Amino acid sequence: MEISIQIEELISNNASDFEISKVFKTYYKNYLDSIDTTVETTGGKDFFIKHTKHTDKFLILLYKYILRKNFASHQPMSSSIPISLVALGSYGREQLCIYSDIDIMLLYENVKGYNLKNIMEEFITLAWDCGLKLGSRVHELKEIGEAVKEDITIKSSILESRLIYGSKNLWFGYQNVLSKIRKTNQKEFVLDKLEEHKQRLLKYPLKMEPNIKDGYGGIRESNMMYWMANILYGVTNTKDLIGTQFTEDEYKKYRQALEFIFQVRNALHNIARKKLDQVTFDILPDLSSKLGFKNKSRYTKDRQCMSKILSCLHIIHSFTATMVKKFTRQILFEAQNIPKLRKLRFKKNLYIINNTLYSSFHRKEQTLNSLLKELIELPLNIERFDRSYIYYASRAKLPKVQTKELKKNIKTILSKPNLYPLMKLIYNAGLFQAVLPSTKKMMDQPQFDGYHTHPVDIHSLKTLKFSQNIEDEYIKSIFNDLSNEQKILVRLVAFFHDIGKGRTEDHHIVGEKLFKSMMKSFDFSEEFIKLGARLVRYHNMMSYMATHEDIYSEKTILNFTGLVKTKEALKLLYAVTYCDISAVGKNIFSSSTASLLKQLYLQSLPAFENEGFLNESKRRIAKQNTIKNLDKYKELPVILQKKIMYISSNQIFLRLKAEDILDIAIKAKDVETYIYKIINDSQLTIRIIRKSPLNLGYLLGKLEFLNIAAMNIFKLYDNKKAFDISFSEKVNNEDLFFIEEIIKDSFDMSKTVITKTPIIKKDDIRIDCNHTAYLASMHIIAKDQKGLFAYIAKIFDDFKIEIESAKLHTLNGYARDLILIEKNGNFCSKQEEIINLICINDKEI
Repeated sequence: MEISIQIEELISNNASDFEISKVFKTYYKNYLDSIDTTVETTGGKDFFIKHTKHTDKFLILLYKYILRKNFASHQPMSSSIPISLVALGSYGREQLCIYSDIDIMLLYENVKGYNLKNIMEEFITLAWDCGLKLGSRVHELKEIGEAVKEDITIKSSILESRLIYGSKNLWFGYQNVLSKIRKTNQKEFVLDKLEEHKQRLLKYPLKMEPNIKDGYGGIRESNMMYWMANILYGVTNTKDLIGTQFTEDEYKKYRQALEFIFQVRNALHNIARKKLDQVTFDILPDLSSKLGFKNKSRYTKDRQCMSKILSCLHIIHSFTATMVKKFTRQILFEAQNIPKLRKLRFKKNLYIINNTLYSSFHRKEQTLNSLLKELIELPLNIERFDRSYIYYASRAKLPKVQTKELKKNIKTILSKPNLYPLMKLIYNAGLFQAVLPSTKKMMDQPQFDGYHTHPVDIHSLKTLKFSQNIEDEYIKSIFNDLSNEQKILVRLVAFFHDIGKGRTEDHHIVGEKLFKSMMKSFDFSEEFIKLGARLVRYHNMMSYMATHEDIYSEKTILNFTGLVKTKEALKLLYAVTYCDISAVGKNIFSSSTASLLKQLYLQSLPAFENEGFLNESKRRIAKQNTIKNLDKYKELPVILQKKIMYISSNQIFLRLKAEDILDIAIKAKDVETYIYKIINDSQLTIRIIRKSPLNLGYLLGKLEFLNIAAMNIFKLYDNKKAFDISFSEKVNNEDLFFIEEIIKDSFDMSKTVITKTPIIKKDDIRIDCNHTAYLASMHIIAKDQKGLFAYIAKIFDDFKIEIESAKLHTLNGYARDLILIEKNGNFCSKQEEIINLICINDKEI
């Protein structure tokens, strides 16, 4: 190293510590700056080793300088000084990434003749001054045994110890201590690490932006397997277990996947210029280019890259989870459980414990057909399969073609009420494509829509899971009333609704074709296939209609029911829609979404019995008749009864229950100025009944920091109006006073609020002045911007335009708003002028 000569010259010239530290720091910085080329020309593990060795040399150089500084010309041999530099963690494993912490231990033996404390402190300080992210711990040899008892993280770290430089006598003594540590409290360590690992995977599950270090299938999973192998078998390289615990082919497949994840981690650090272990959508374009992926006609480089990452994470997780289970089973086994196990034996080498199926790891593999037969015979209460059985299933012998008998058995499995755990097993065992060849393109297929949390295959499995665990009581009651065949169809459509993804054509159309073909090959009935294929084709239509369209419009309902065709299909689609939305992510199926879907379902049902009932006038009359039959209505003065029947708003009769309409109408009777109510449960809702004018633009402008979900405005009687404004989230209770003040100030018509003018293009707006006989509609699809609706409401206020209702929905960073406007002569006749005002920034874009 040229730096060695440079340091020698500086020492000879009595240079200061600062000057020498500066040379070290410059050298290390230049090394990091030049690392780009090394990363691009070296593989994952190869780079780790090169980087580790370079770091070793640099630390040794720093240590030698400190020794030279302290001992001058009387420096003893380094092996005679009772200090050893020991690499720990990823550094000890020779898996040091560019910006990873460099974990080292200064191991020493307290000998009176040396000023060891001063030497070690100076070394650590110099390393930090040079820009090294040093994670250091200092231990005397005799302390090690006690130190590992305090924290399992310390024990895990020192299991990966590697001597960098220093006293070999001390290192040999340390290895003897390590040997004892490995054999001490093994069971406690294993249990603690298993729990720690479980919690880590719960924190970092497999998602569309995976954490490749701590998450599912990440480097920590590989470490976990190493720790268990080291503790239980004393190996320092898991490769040593080939032939005893796993085959060479199994290990090779795992190592190839791990090598790619190493390359990904190197590239992430290199691109970000810092420690980064999550593959985000923002960094993916640079990452895919750096890893050598190129755009193809069918798949972009980003899609190819993410697909390979997902595939490798699956391989690593499957192999390590299985091997950890296999390694630890003997130490965790308790002999006193043998009598219990005998009682829980299902058949030879198979046990059912707490609805989980366990197998012996030594069970001989069998054909795929025999495996499926065994699955068919299992009790329906099986909820999950242990890793031992997954491993057994993964070794099934696959046929070259699917025989009639095999297809018959697959059909039987697809018709099982406990389909989810069976499909999860087949997926985890890597048998998905062998059982269901049409799912090939779904596998490891990323979804970059910003909406789905999981890749296609995981999302499909989760959708299936929800079809067996419907939590919404109303939808559950509908599902429970279905026939057995209809329930099978719900499960299959839920499972295969996205089977068309991964192709260039519209996945709805492709999915419909694939579903037909697949179900036909399994010999399902023609009617069954036809209905299922239609549900796959329109699987997200109910969700779209509920969140984007006016579900109280006769035109909307007729369009929707025209696609669905039958009441039976509507019920099945309702259940599938619930499962699909619920599987997207936590809390996506919210109370507001549930309400919209339920209303669409209830509005659509009459269309299959009497299409004429969809006529708004008939629906209003029917609701009025329901109100007239209420005892509470009959007790009212005749004049108030007449006012209620002549309420101006048609929408109030279409949207609300009879009891709710009557409640609002009675409350409005005594309102001379305004009354309001604030509800802050799962979401913030503001309800206002007013006679005095309401400055709506001001109210919404002041509340623009909240996302509006929906708004209804109903004209009542005696110039009174009811407002119902729902927001997508709740607020802190201490903010309620602030919101009350805003509501009160909103009855001062002189007040104004400055709102940021949103960027809306004319192409973003669609107006229909014939939406219904009484209402016009305005659809807006524009980039989501704070205050967008408040800005439009202010312009409407200026033109005295009456908003009847607003449905506001945001998806993938875009606002998709539907505003229903009363036809009073102020909107349709002036729509061009209004649009020009709304789109004032159009020319600037």
